Amino acid sequence: MTETVKVPQPAGSETTRTENAERGFAASPALAKNMQTVLVDFIALQLVGKQAHWNVVGPNFRDLHLNLDEVVDIAREGADTIAERMRALHATADGRPAVVAEQTALPEFPAGEVLTGDVVDLAVRAVETTVATMRQVHDEVDEADATTADIFHDFIARLEQQAWFLSAENRRPEN
Repeated sequence: MTETVKVPQPAGSETTRTENAERGFAASPALAKNMQTVLVDFIALQLVGKQAHWNVVGPNFRDLHLNLDEVVDIAREGADTIAERMRALHATADGRPAVVAEQTALPEFPAGEVLTGDVVDLAVRAVETTVATMRQVHDEVDEADATTADIFHDFIARLEQQAWFLSAENRRPEN
């Protein structure tokens, strides 16, 4: 026997914003595609960062080892933020390994041990590629959803700072 639940009366004829949360703004297919493009690069950046972190060797190992974890943390947060934003906009995030491998713009990171100076260059390239992806889709995203573009702005600034931190390892003053 099913029990009937009584709703207190008067229940009211108007719903609240919270009750309509699932009926809010929905991403267009183009916005969802652009967000997916950024998502796979964030996931790939996490993987590249950890691969580098585990296999870096050479001068200034410790500092670089720790700096790579900062990049990984930003990339992990970025992937989660973008995926959850996609879900909030009724788009499906796809972070499966095969999808990431197929869709990412990031270059392949070499296997085995990698010298610190080479890791710097490879990590900077990976970070800059991730930023380039966000910048490439930015205007279209901003036109479709300024809130998502604002999320991109935060991560662009943070990743560009990391690229600067990393690249300083290999730079020499121009005297």
